[in-house]
Formats: sequence, structure tokens, C-alpha cells
Amino acid sequence: DKVERTKWLEQTIADEEKQNQLEQLAEQYEELRKEFEHKLEVKRKKIIKGDDLAPGVLKVVKVYLAVKRQIQPGDKMAGRHGNKGVISKINPVEDMPYDENGQPVEIVLNPLGVPSRMNIGQILETHLGLAAKGIGDQINAMLKQKQEVEK
Repeated sequence: DKVERTKWLEQTIADEEKQNQLEQLAEQYEELRKEFEHKLEVKRKKIIKGDDLAPGVLKVVKVYLAVKRQIQPGDKMAGRHGNKGVISKINPVEDMPYDENGQPVEIVLNPLGVPSRMNIGQILETHLGLAAKGIGDQINAMLKQKQEVEK
């Protein structure tokens, strides 16, 4: 006798324990089949529906901007080089240290924090920034000098 596949789980067995196992298997099979059908239907809908993007648009990226506000003592800040800390004091520009040209510094870092974290990139970035500023100052001075000569 050949039994159709669809009727395999509908058979009755004389042994009650094995009949219970067969019924449990049938229930598990039915749950898995329904779950598979649901997943298949979701994928089918995604394929049929498509995207609501304009032609030529591959992906939509949403960007949310944080609200800018004034820093105050107690705020936590972090730099690009792994240095982080809490703002302890905000000084007015007049009380800040300044260089030989009278330009006040913008931020004071703990000198022990750079070597202990091996932030060579931070030192390199600082030096390159100062070098670029120096070149910019020289170009600005030359342009001002040329304007004075032309007058």
C-alpha cells in the first residue's frame, strides 16, 4: 500500500505513546509550515511592493542634528584622539594663556595625557595646524604689503 504524503501525519497507530508522538510531530510540522508561509509571504510582498525611492536613488539616509548649546562646567567632552574629560572651568579670553603674538589659546590639554595614550596623531595634527596657520599669516602679510605698494 502506498500512502500519499499529505496523509502521513493523519495515520492512526495502535500504540498510544507512538500515536501521541505522531500528533506532536504533526503539530510541530504545522507550526513550522505556518511560520514558513508567513515569512515567504512577507518576502513576496517586499518584492512585489518594491521601494518608494525615485529612479536612480539607491538609499535614503536620514540625519538628525543635535542642538548646539554653550558648554558649562560639568559637561563631558571628547576629542578625536581618545582624549576625554569633564569641563572644570571656563575662563574669559583675557585670562587665557597666549602666545608670543598675543593670540589666546583655545583649549588647554594635560601634557601627560598625550604620551600615555600614544596620541602621535594629535601632536602631528597640532603641529600641522600651526604650520598651516603660519603659512596663512605669511600669505596674508604679503597680500597686505602688495596692496600697500599698489596704493
